[in-house]
This record gives sequence, C-alpha cells and structure tokens, in this order.
Amino acid sequence: MEAEVITEILLPKKNSISAGDSFHELNSFELKSYGSGLKWVFHDYSSFWRAGLSWSVFFLLNVGVPIVSHFVFSCSGCDPSHQRPYDAVVQVSLSLFATISFVSISTFARKYGLRRFLFLDKLSDDHEKVRLGYTDQLHKSMRLLSAFVLPCFFADSVYKIWWFTSGGNQIPYLYNMYLSNTIVCLLLLCSWLYRVSICFLVCILFRLTCFLQLLRLDEFAQVFEGESDVASILLEHLRIRRNLRVISHRFRLFILSTLILVTISQFVSLLVTTEPRSKINLATAGELALCSITLVTGLLICLRSAAKITHKAQSVTSLAAKWHACATINSFDELEDETPRAPILSSANAGNSVAPNWDFDDEEGDGDDSLDNTNLVPIFANTMSYQKRQALVTYFEHNRAGITVYGFMLDRTWLHTIFAIQLSLTLWILNKTIGIS
Repeated sequence: MEAEVITEILLPKKNSISAGDSFHELNSFELKSYGSGLKWVFHDYSSFWRAGLSWSVFFLLNVGVPIVSHFVFSCSGCDPSHQRPYDAVVQVSLSLFATISFVSISTFARKYGLRRFLFLDKLSDDHEKVRLGYTDQLHKSMRLLSAFVLPCFFADSVYKIWWFTSGGNQIPYLYNMYLSNTIVCLLLLCSWLYRVSICFLVCILFRLTCFLQLLRLDEFAQVFEGESDVASILLEHLRIRRNLRVISHRFRLFILSTLILVTISQFVSLLVTTEPRSKINLATAGELALCSITLVTGLLICLRSAAKITHKAQSVTSLAAKWHACATINSFDELEDETPRAPILSSANAGNSVAPNWDFDDEEGDGDDSLDNTNLVPIFANTMSYQKRQALVTYFEHNRAGITVYGFMLDRTWLHTIFAIQLSLTLWILNKTIGIS
C-alpha cells in the first residue's frame, strides 16, 4: 500500500472546508498522520496485486506462523518451564479475533472507503467546533492505538526473547541454532504485533466514529438554549439517529462475534487451567494471561464506546423535558404578570417555586457523557407553542437513539453485566496463571 493512496482517500476535498482557512491545513496534517499509521493494514483494492499482497501478509502472519509455532515449537519434550501446554488456546483465540477484525476492515474498505467510513465526507456540514474536536481525536486515536498495542507487544517480546535465549538446544532449529532462533523469534513477534494491531485497530475505529456522534450531540444540545423551531430540532435529531443506525449496522456483526469469541475463549482458558494435572506458572501460562487481557480489553473498548453514546443520546429526552418544563413555567409567569421578563439564564432567576441554588459541581457525576445537568435552560420570548414542545418531547420519549446490536440497545445495563462476567473470568484466569486475584 502506497502512502499517496491512503492520503488521497483520507484527505477531504479542497472545497469541503473554506480555502485558505488554517483549520484546513491542520486537518490535512492530522489526516496524513492518521493515514500513514493505517497504510500497512488498510486494503488497497485499486489493483489486483496490492489486494493479493495484503491477503498474503494476513495468511502468513495470522495463519501460517501460528500453525508453525504450535506444531513445531510446542516443545513438549523441553523442561517444564519451556513447555507451552496452552499455546493452542492462545494462537486460536488471537487468530480468530484478528480474522474477525481483518474481515471487518476489509468489508469497510471495499464497501465504503475509509473517508466515507469515518464520516469525513460529511464533516464539512458540521459546526467548526465539531470539526476541530474530531480532527483532534483522529490524531489522538493513533496514540491510543499505540498505548494498547505497545505494552502487549513489549510483554510478549520479553517472554519470547527469554524463551529462545534460555531454551538452548532444546528448541528445534535448522542448521545454525542462533540464526534459526533469531529468525523464528522475529517472525513470532511480527505475527503477534500484526494480530494485536488489527484487533485493536477496529475497536479504535469504532470508538472514533462514536466520538464524532458525541460531538454532534453536544452541539445538538445547544439548540435548547436559543430560539429554535420544531422542524430544525427534529431534522438534526433524525440525522444523528440515522448516523447511529449506520454505525450499528456496520459494527453489529463485529461486536457480536467478538463478544461470543471472547466469552468462549475465557471459558476454554478456565477449563484447561483448572485441570488436575495442569502445569500453571508464569513461564507456561504467561501468554495465556496476556491473550486474555488483550481480548477483554478490545471488547470493553467497543462496549464502553457504545454505552457512552447510547447514554448521551437518551439523555436528550430529559434535556428536552426540562426545557419544556422551563418554557411552560415561564409562559404561565408571563400570563400572571404583564411585565416583560428577562431570559431565564440560571436557576437563580427561575422564581420562588424552584430551588434557587443547585450547585453540585463538587459532586461526582456521570462524566462528559450526559447532556443533562441541574441548571435551568434559557427561555426566550419567542419560544414555540406548548403543543409543539409537547409533541417534540413525546417524540423523544418514543424514539430513543443509541447503538444497537440486532435490536438490542447497548446501554449501561448491558455494559455492567458483560463487564462483570468478563472481569470475573479474567481475574480467575490471572489468579490461576500469574497469581493475581
């Protein structure tokens, strides 16, 4: 894959953002950096040999090297500290996760292209704050990917280097022991790095697309602080709901497959480590613990991103209801008193019927994934009629948006349930392998 092809796909068209704007230069620089980080796993279907090269690398590092690693270097005749009784579980679990991720990103690249997949083709229609925030997140995503991949790669590198250097002539080799072990060790490390990178890449891409919708929801919440009409609010909410449905449709098979794979892998790992004659220590089961952490981390990245955007999308209902209540109270106050009132900017001006001092800034809240708060929204003289506001709130109540997987809404209830199950299994495995409970 050539860097120019990726850059051309990633960069927005010249007319998508105002010419001469400094934001355009910053956006181009960030997307070029993002493209250079993705080019070695992104698929270029512009020619047959490039697509063939990408699939060849995939079969070599995801299928060929793990098979050779298991059948040739299982080292069943070595001393107990160099035996690898759980290598089959590690290789199958990690390769299946990488296969699911590779097929997913291949489908995304072939059907949508990376530019459309990341919603860059519609980014020029958003507010400048949304564009700047999304551009900044594009750059941070590559650092976040490195933050997940590099520690796993470093830990596996330490284990592999120790295993080959301390194994001596127990480890099978061809011709020259040192040269053969060095080449095999490098191939195994490249295979591990390739698979872990692809797995985390799709999870980070899902998180990135969800982050864009978070920015749009934050911007959408501002319509309740000014003079707005039902049509504009409804159209913007329909656009956000459509984007969330698109994201759900694209990632639903990946999320479901990952959840099933991780759960099965965790149970199989428990079965093999709880056998009466199993040899469990850091040397023999260290890779199993590392693989378990990698799988669960990738799954939780997706589930947390989905639950976060779902919670924020559903909090629009409470925000609209509060806006409706404030506008209704204000309209009745105006009927009682013909004197024009100033806009309600805070709870201090809300009247005697509302507590005047709601300051909970020092308390721990839901974080930045909630649009609602304890402050009253501003009410303007030309606020829409009661019937229109009531119809809008009713629409929000019966049309909740969020990330779904085949009809199931991924909210915090699902996140807490799955997190509790996976954490229990992971801690059990870590306790059996490296003594962490």
